[in-house]
Formats: sequence, C-alpha cells, structure tokens
Amino acid sequence: MGKFRYLLSIALIGILLNFFLVETGFASNRVITDASGRQVRIPETVEHVICSGPGALRLLTYLGAKDKIVAVDDMEKQRPRFDARPYALANPQFKNYPIFGEFRGHDHPERILTLVPLPEVIFKTYPKMGHDPVALSQKTGIPVIVLNYGNLGKHRNAFFQSLRIMGAVMGKSERAENVVAFFEGMIADLQNRTVDIPKEKRPTCFVGGIAYRGPHGFQSTEPIYPPFAFVNALNLARTPVMNDNALQHSSIAKEKIVAWDPDILFLDLSTLQMGIDAGGLFELKTDPAYQSLTAVQKGKVYGVLPYNWYTRNFGSVLANAYFIGKLLYPEKFADIDPAAKADDIYTFLVGKPVFEKMNTAFGGLAFQPVPLH
Repeated sequence: MGKFRYLLSIALIGILLNFFLVETGFASNRVITDASGRQVRIPETVEHVICSGPGALRLLTYLGAKDKIVAVDDMEKQRPRFDARPYALANPQFKNYPIFGEFRGHDHPERILTLVPLPEVIFKTYPKMGHDPVALSQKTGIPVIVLNYGNLGKHRNAFFQSLRIMGAVMGKSERAENVVAFFEGMIADLQNRTVDIPKEKRPTCFVGGIAYRGPHGFQSTEPIYPPFAFVNALNLARTPVMNDNALQHSSIAKEKIVAWDPDILFLDLSTLQMGIDAGGLFELKTDPAYQSLTAVQKGKVYGVLPYNWYTRNFGSVLANAYFIGKLLYPEKFADIDPAAKADDIYTFLVGKPVFEKMNTAFGGLAFQPVPLH
C-alpha cells in the first residue's frame, strides 16, 4: 500500500506539473481533432501511450509505433490455446507489460496513474464501450484520443481517418499513408482480377462460424462479408436489395442454408473455440441437415482465418480474400500462393510472417479442405 501511495503521489505531481507547463506556455503542445470531433490538446512530441478498446493496439502496430506503449489491457495477457490476432502473435512482448485495465475499454484510472512513465496520450476505440473517454481524461489528466475503428466496407474511410489521426499524434503520418495505400492497392487488385467474370461462372458461397463477441456455430455469418465482396463472389447471405448499411452480423436459419445449398462453403475457424462437441465444425460433421448439403458431400468446405478477434482483423480479411479468389477463380489468381500472400500482408502490417503460427493453433485447417468424415 505504501508503494502504491508513493507512485500515485508521483503520478499526480507529474499531471499537475504538466498542466502548469501547458497553461503557462512553457510546454510545447498542439491540438488534434479526434474521430468524435473533439479538439484535444497533446504534447508536441508523444513518446508514451496506451491503447484502450478493441483493435487500438492493432492500429498502433500497423503504424510501427508499438514500442511507445507503457501498458496493455488484460486481453494481451491472456494465453488461450487459440489466438488469431496477427499483431499479438508477432509481438509476444506485449504479454510482459503491466495491465492498465480490462479488455473492451474497461479502463482502471487508478492503475493508469501508477504507470511509470505516465502515458502522454490514451488512444481509445469504441468510446461507448467501457470507460467514457471524457471521464477517463478528467480522472487521469491525460488526453484521450477517440478513434473510429471502421471497417473495409462502407466505413473504410473511418478506418483510414483513424490511421491518419494516430499517425499525426505519433509522428507517423508517412507510415499511415503507406498503410492506407496498401489496403487500397490490395482491394483494387482483388476487384480488378474478378470484376469481369460473368455471373453464371461464379460459384455460390456461404461462410459460417463467424465470431461476434465470442465464438458461434455455423449459422453465424456476415451478409456483407468483405472477402466475398472484394472478389465479387456470390454470397447467398446477401440479398439483392442489401447494401453496406445492412446488418453486418446475422444468424441464418439452418433451413435456409439447406434450401440455398451453396456450391462452396467456408468455415471461419474461430468457431473451433467452442470445442470438439460444439461449434460449426461439429455441426457440419454431425447434423443430418448439413450432411445433406452438396458442398459437404463433395468435400467443398474450406477453412478461413478468423475475421473477428478483438474486433476485425484487417490483414486476415485481405488474406482470406486472396485464398477465396484463388479457390473460386484459379486462372485469375495463378500467380498467388495464399499462404505466402498472407505472410506478405502480415509482414507489412505487423512486422512478421505469422500465418503458420496462427494456422498451427487451428489444426492446420486454414486455406484447406475441412475434413468432415
């Protein structure tokens, strides 16, 4: 208790000193407009930060500024059998940092105030989840920058804006632009390879087992599944009147999947977290309704990397899209080795090729036919 009070006193002195320097003009500072439209005053140079909320540390890793963190939320300290977060797999040292709060943005202000050194900025995604960003800043005296995590669909620009905001804060604006260009280039390449394929030559598809705040069974899908959209696949879960404003996560009735009888099925491997007696793989193996599907009988069920794992894995979205494109239209992707392409993507975004490490945790089923008999 004595050490805690000492550290808390030092932290409070630091905060008061910082406020004094800013207000009297002795500290160099600047103003950043965050994704919520708030103008936030921050130091001219930021050397120490923490990342609160799903995906915040992923974005910092994309920008090559991961060495600036001073603590992590408890998601980074967990040691599950499965982990589909390439940024964390590439940086096992995250497990060695002190904890400042719980996952999904449930920050502990008192813990933050004991960090040495104190963060100069707190990045926060999903501001309505967990600790309120304004209240967090008031309790700690530390500027909180809100980021809109976005997606690779309709809200792609929100994702890009957050990269640029974080880049401006961290002095990584050039890297932020390179990451934006990387995603834009990959998506354009995927679409250009497949845009002219006639509809009658496109196999019908369905992806099941997609995680949403935890693992789900095979009925769990996304009508706007980006890997399908990027390669112009016929996603049966997406109706003709549906657009990117539609519900992103959905549970499809088993009877409807059977009636559709897709040509090819994909299984999001996050469902394996449910164990050997539950989840999408177990259902495909044992449920007579699924066993009647043509794709199951012909062995056309393939594993894909988890899409949602502490929110969206943007690099894995691209990797899945190249695999799906290669499978559906091999002549259009003759130059692509999906596993190698995944590692190219991960190396650029998180600094290391981690496909094999991640795939091993999922039984080697990524980008492979899933054995059901």
